[in-house]
Amino acid sequence: MPFRFWRRIRLAPGVTLNLSRSGGSLSFGPRGARVTVGRRGVRATAGVPGTGLFYTTTVGHGRGRGGAGGRRRGATGPASAAPVVAPEDRLSMGFFRRLVTPAAEEALVDGCRELAAGREARALDYLRPALHLPDGACLAGFLALKQGLAEESAAAFEQAVAAPRRLGSLLSKYGVAATFTLAITEEVAVHVGAGLRGCLLGMAEAYQRLGRWEEARGALERLLRLEPDAVVVRLSLAELLMEAHPDDRATLRRIVRLAEGVENGDEVHAALLLYRGRALHRLGLLEAARTTLTAALRRRKDRSPELLHALRYERALVYDTLGQHARARSDFERLYGEAPDYGDVAARLEGRPRAHASG
Repeated sequence: MPFRFWRRIRLAPGVTLNLSRSGGSLSFGPRGARVTVGRRGVRATAGVPGTGLFYTTTVGHGRGRGGAGGRRRGATGPASAAPVVAPEDRLSMGFFRRLVTPAAEEALVDGCRELAAGREARALDYLRPALHLPDGACLAGFLALKQGLAEESAAAFEQAVAAPRRLGSLLSKYGVAATFTLAITEEVAVHVGAGLRGCLLGMAEAYQRLGRWEEARGALERLLRLEPDAVVVRLSLAELLMEAHPDDRATLRRIVRLAEGVENGDEVHAALLLYRGRALHRLGLLEAARTTLTAALRRRKDRSPELLHALRYERALVYDTLGQHARARSDFERLYGEAPDYGDVAARLEGRPRAHASG
């Protein structure tokens, strides 16, 4: 669960210089649809402006990995277009030492300084006295979550969301941005910022790790009311509901409704279709489940292998329940050829007649 931390300098409308410990990058475009050129290549960012929820893909020659899922697409631009930033101008402890900081904000700035140096454990130590500041509580919540301190993380997020209008104000004051990468499901991750939406998503994750399912659901329901069309929020809630109540029919029907109107546009949409297919299967609506999963499998480009494997496995189970055993074996065989250790696929193939159907 990486934590990115950098300083932003606005050069012109729609153009931003981003300074981090490793150097610099340039971002172009409006909020919600930006392209960033840096040492790691060219990255395209998609999201809903103001939500703090977005995911990225790397489209250049860089050495790094992309956002949700970390894959690279093609090669459409040289990384040499990145700006050359002198070491003394990068985001550093010196930048924070030069700040004239009110006493009440010193702990927050000290925590940011340690984050800039990559010392996350020390950053959390500094941020603990800054929990009265929403931004300090937000950063502490994410850092504690990353370090496996779910109870501390949940408490920090509770303080952060108690003052939603102040979230992000101090980081903005100092021209600093922080992004945390959070796993929504086993197949999909999303980037969240230091705002109310990001804190609610982080808080739901902390509650989920503690087994506090209803509190986790409450955080996600609140987030969904704020962003009813955000597919990543619907996906997070569907994953939680499936894990907490996998056999409750009312819950399964809610999961189906969460995926209503979703098409196979990108990986997040495909992951939500996976949960819709699982819910339909458990509800006994087998033809609808098969249709949903087949639609999700039609597009494989830019999909993680893990997600495609999960979709194919679930469809094979549906075929089996429908009595279409040849089609089930065909999916199991294909899955075994790509990932022989996936779940119980090897055991399911033992003793089955060879398949002659494909799909």
